[in-house]
Amino acid sequence: MIDKYTVKMSLFSYLLTYLFIGYCAHGASIPQQSISIQRTDLCDSKIYCDGELLKTVQLAEVFPDSKTFVDHYQLQDPDVTMANFAAFMTATNGEPNRNQIAKFVEENFALENEVLPWLPPDWEPYPPLFKIIEDPNYRDWAYGLNHIWKNLSRQMSPNVIEHPERHSLIPVENGFVVPGGRFQEFYYWDSYWVVEGLLLSSMPNTARGIISNFLSMVRRYGFIPNGGRVYYLMRSQPPLLIPMMKLYMEFTNDVKFLSENLGMLEKEFLFFHRMKTVNVTKNKKTYLMARYIVNSDGPRPESYREDYKLAQMFKTNESQRNFYNNIKAGAESGWDFSSRWFIPSNESDMGNLTDISTSDIIPVDLNAFLQNNAQLLSKFNNLLGNYKKAKLYLNIAVSYQIAIDEVLWNDEEGIWLDYDIKNEKPRNNFYPTNLTPLYTNSFNFSQKEYYAKRVVEYLKSQGIGKYMGGLPTSIKQTGQQWDSPNAWPPLQSIVVQGLRNTESEPALSAARELADRWLKSNYIGYRESEQMYEKYDATNPGAYGGGGEYVVQPGFGWTNGVVLEFLFTYPDLTPNENTYIHEDDKNNTIDPLIQLIQPRRRFNKLLGETRLINFILKNETKEIS
Repeated sequence: MIDKYTVKMSLFSYLLTYLFIGYCAHGASIPQQSISIQRTDLCDSKIYCDGELLKTVQLAEVFPDSKTFVDHYQLQDPDVTMANFAAFMTATNGEPNRNQIAKFVEENFALENEVLPWLPPDWEPYPPLFKIIEDPNYRDWAYGLNHIWKNLSRQMSPNVIEHPERHSLIPVENGFVVPGGRFQEFYYWDSYWVVEGLLLSSMPNTARGIISNFLSMVRRYGFIPNGGRVYYLMRSQPPLLIPMMKLYMEFTNDVKFLSENLGMLEKEFLFFHRMKTVNVTKNKKTYLMARYIVNSDGPRPESYREDYKLAQMFKTNESQRNFYNNIKAGAESGWDFSSRWFIPSNESDMGNLTDISTSDIIPVDLNAFLQNNAQLLSKFNNLLGNYKKAKLYLNIAVSYQIAIDEVLWNDEEGIWLDYDIKNEKPRNNFYPTNLTPLYTNSFNFSQKEYYAKRVVEYLKSQGIGKYMGGLPTSIKQTGQQWDSPNAWPPLQSIVVQGLRNTESEPALSAARELADRWLKSNYIGYRESEQMYEKYDATNPGAYGGGGEYVVQPGFGWTNGVVLEFLFTYPDLTPNENTYIHEDDKNNTIDPLIQLIQPRRRFNKLLGETRLINFILKNETKEIS
């Protein structure tokens, strides 16, 4: 894509050398913020979040998929529903059978028409930017994906707006794009690639509406829930709201929208910075680092039966609660689920869900995302003239950067690795997210050649070249959907764009090759089924992935967004086998796009290095008040 992050880490090298001499990561004080941060579990419905009604229905397995019940709405107000349930339990002596429970659900709940089809006003059948795609087959494919936006676009039913207490849906003002399949509500981190795809499809107003919906969540709850249901209010997802705003600004230069909502961007960042961080000590130095952590009792409502049954393997209330918290933290990571979060007692064992210890693991991607968020908040504040606050966020970004360098970078392996704080050691396993610091520019850009060389060598050492259907999520086959052989769209984006950010060969060639394979695999599947899927099989180009708690879902929002991203990043690629790999990747892919999307370039210029360095030299740090 077009220079996704123009302010390179050479700036950080400069700053670390000249501005922060004596700055010590383990001694740096984290500013105390006066912005009110809500507790993490706001899910208090006795119908959709916990309680006997939920437990009775879910354990009876009225529906094959636990999510189905909690997506039903109530035909009457909650107090009437609860009164009906109490009478029902009395009439059945507290031991209703499955058929009786199914009848109770039928009499008190319904499923249809909560969200309605919606045609975004800025949708058009042939977006002008698509002309950059040179291959006619790929261009026609892009037009087909553009039509899928219509199929995935939704707006709230008036009933949800008028009676929100009867629904698990969280009402929002603007139309939105759902992932597809069983997911008929919006999701947090999915929406980053959805927003990107919409912007490339010349739909900035729709993208702005989606971002506005998320901003309203921050305003209402203090954070963005996992998705658009009340039962997701117990957790968030990877923090990508601030990068979404940057994407939107790159395409529109809508500084007024940024100015009006900067406070909510800061509030969302501070939710993670204050609620998800822990002190990590390594080599006698202490660093503030982030992890996924949830404090919430009971099973996930949308996977109640599955969680409840697994919890019975634990003998104490404390161990069950710990399991529930870690399973929810795993869902918060977006990786539900993966060997990445397992810490088995026997290190030779790959583990299973009973070994989940998400909150004992410091993830590379989360810390890189937060480092990048702090960078962006610094740049946004600088752009708007808030120079002292900009320096404050830059200090936080540098603190995260030092922690990433000192705790997560593993020079022996030549890659960043998740860190196990329980056993105080790196987790030497392949995951595409190991490359996230390249994606977020959370590395010293003056050493880009070194990082590029080491990371490409790392990918080769993991045997990634043999996977023709996409980059695998891991090289462990556990049956979990975020493990081998599944290949997930956002991870392809993170790796490809991360390699490109080094601006170095052979990383550029590796990025192009990985993008080429992903496009070919997705295109094969699309031609065979006219469907796009949430995940694919890395070992079988065109085949959809499997595993996990539900069958593979068609649609699919973030898949379409990543395909469009790659088609615009490499507009000369073709579905043919003999795709020519250009020696000068930058000349062949970036220049035509810059000519087409000038607003994006203008905004990036506003966030340039010179002003940022100047204001830091002139202004002092102050706490946010």
